[in-house]
Amino acid sequence: MESKRICLVEPFFTGSHRRWANELAQRSRHDIRILSLPGRHWKWRMHGAAITLAEAFLEEREPFSAILASDMLDLPLFLSRIRRRNPSIPTGVYFHENQLSYPWSPRDGDKKRGQDLHYSFLNYTSALVADTAFFNSDFHRQRFLHDLPGFLERYPDYHNLDTVEEIESKSQTLWLGMDLAAFDKHRVPNRGSSDNRPLILWNHRWEYDKNPIGFFRILYRLIDDGIDFDLALAGDRFEEEPPYFQEAKKRLGKRIVQYGMLESFDDYAKLLWKSDIALVTSHQDFFGGSVVESIYCGCHPVLPRRLAYTDHLHPDDFPDVFYNEEEEAVDLIKQLVGANQWRKPFHEGPAMGRYDWNSQIDAYDDALAKLSEIVE
Repeated sequence: MESKRICLVEPFFTGSHRRWANELAQRSRHDIRILSLPGRHWKWRMHGAAITLAEAFLEEREPFSAILASDMLDLPLFLSRIRRRNPSIPTGVYFHENQLSYPWSPRDGDKKRGQDLHYSFLNYTSALVADTAFFNSDFHRQRFLHDLPGFLERYPDYHNLDTVEEIESKSQTLWLGMDLAAFDKHRVPNRGSSDNRPLILWNHRWEYDKNPIGFFRILYRLIDDGIDFDLALAGDRFEEEPPYFQEAKKRLGKRIVQYGMLESFDDYAKLLWKSDIALVTSHQDFFGGSVVESIYCGCHPVLPRRLAYTDHLHPDDFPDVFYNEEEEAVDLIKQLVGANQWRKPFHEGPAMGRYDWNSQIDAYDDALAKLSEIVE
């Protein structure tokens, strides 16, 4: 099939955004050129990156068949800067997350001043001007479209609610591609095969939206109920060490076998295979890549019945995985430990392989080819 030249524009080139972009470029049959900026100052990136990256785009000598921008780009501003030379180039936007549905930290200065709407509006207008809006999960697509009318009605007049249907008509799910196969060569036996107490895993960002306070509250309750366990606290942190992690370090002491981000992927992969229980308490996960990784590696998931997790495992098929209240999460873990279920890896791990690039890349290539063929 014909190879297209695609420009992937990513203003926040770090973490999962960088990994996804690089892996897509490496695996696609298309020629994908990444234009990016360092992943810091996310609010400034959403404002100013469009100007800087438009200049980089205009310096490219070979023409592109299409543009695929991430949700961190002010796409209307970007297109306004390149339109004289590229008046009708097909454009897609890929939503890793969106600011309409994102739970803002109460410590955020813009939130305190009531100035938190603009970033959501940038996501709205980007979806509006794009030819196709891609979302990394069904949950994310549905949540964005559900939240749009209420968001627009927060403005004083001329709400343009008809644009919601317009955006819906060109929206589709393009599941997050992941290099899950990279975990396979690091497989080791889980702790349950050799130890008398389970290893509970946290492998998310150390930030508000992942709800670490709720996570530790459940762990403290388990200790009060006499449940013995060890704990691995991995994952990125972009700011100073949060106080609730400092408190957990003191209260959980020798139970903690890992504290902080691991230096290499090899070590991270081995930790996931060793771990037994993945307790998740997040307020936000539009896909949940770290959760999928832990399930793939055999961790028994304990998940809130919300967000994208029900895309990965259906609650009707896995009632012993999901909880509504924290007390239920405590009970689920106590059942896992009491029945010794944690000693054997979670049996649905291989099913997560459907998100591996080997399963996803054809869908991406077909979507990019179709995008490239859109004519004004």
